This record gives sequence, C-alpha cells and structure tokens, in this order.
Amino acid sequence: MTRPVFVISTGTANTASVMAGLERAGAEPRFAEGPADVERADRLVLPGVGSFAAAMGNLERDGLIAPLRERLLAGRPTLAICLGLQLLGRASEESPGVSGLGVLDVAAARFTSDKPIPHLGWNRIEVRGAKLLAEGEVYFANSYRWTDVPDGWTAAFCTYGAERFVAAVERRGLLACQFHPELSGALGQGMLSRWLEFSSEREQAPDTQTQPC
Repeated sequence: MTRPVFVISTGTANTASVMAGLERAGAEPRFAEGPADVERADRLVLPGVGSFAAAMGNLERDGLIAPLRERLLAGRPTLAICLGLQLLGRASEESPGVSGLGVLDVAAARFTSDKPIPHLGWNRIEVRGAKLLAEGEVYFANSYRWTDVPDGWTAAFCTYGAERFVAAVERRGLLACQFHPELSGALGQGMLSRWLEFSSEREQAPDTQTQPC
C-alpha cells in the first residue's frame, strides 16, 4: 500500500530526485500547496540544496514557518534532507543575520578542512543506537555542517579530511540527513522505507524534548 507524503518545494532543491526516491520506497509523494498541507500531513519532507537565506525566505513567503515549527516541536513525522537539516537549527554561517526554524539549538558552519569544498560524493557514516539510520556509504553535497548534536537526539557522524561532523540526527519519527538518502542507493532507500514505516504509527505522544532555542 502506498503512503501519501507531502514534499515542501523550497525553491532550492532537486525535488524530482526526492519524489522519485520516495516513490521507490513505497510512498505517494505530492507537493505541499500551503500551510494547510503542512499542518495536516501525516508525513512531510523538507528538502533543500543551496542558499540558507533563500530557503528561509521562500518558507516565509509561503507562510510555512509557523506550521513547520509547530509540527517539528510536536515530534510529528518529518524528514529533512541536506539544507533541510540545517534549516532546523537556529542559524548558518552562510547567511549571517538570517534565523533558521530554531527548533534545534545548533548552527551550521563552513568546513575548515583543506580538502575541496563542497564536500561532494560518497562518504561513510557511523551510527550507534539508531532505528532509522544505518551505517555505510551515502552521498553528500555540502559546504556547511553541524558539529554539535542536539540534546536527546541520536546521531550519525562522518569524517571529511580531519573534520568529524554530524551526518544525520533522528528522534522517533523525525529524521534529518545532511546527506541525500534519495541518491544513496539501497542504503538510502532502506532509510526512507524505515522512516515511512515508523511514521505510519499515527498516535504519538508529544515530543517534549524538542524545544525552540
């Protein structure tokens, strides 16, 4: 049985690959057309590639910031991908003075590695104690990253040059990946499938440990 999933079009993402990945995982993806879809969606995806400021500006223009914050603070099933992960934090070094969604007390900063930036291609992630994430090779395309793990979240880590950074975080039905699961072969498809299966549990207690910063 296919599962309906709403996808936010931030204007800064390759949504075609996200939609295709969700379909392969057994979902029926459709674009969120406004705040009502964000509010009512059983499952929601926040993808993103490119500018932090542009993505936040588009979310504000479309009236999606408040409903997004509300569902994230309630712990409702949401998947954030690449820039989408960074938008959950309070800010990014990429866009000084621009606030993120602020549901996690972390901020993105540019890699300081002497290796080429952006970090582009396949790299291995390490995971402990996760239910949705899995260890292995996944596909990245990022110049900015988190180095801190939000309190109460399970994390996956990756190393680029001498830098160890946060590759993903999960908490119940909330999954945020700095990498692209939709481009990460069978491993990524497995993560998408597990997120879809987990989020099919419609009754969930409020996630009281996800607090605005």
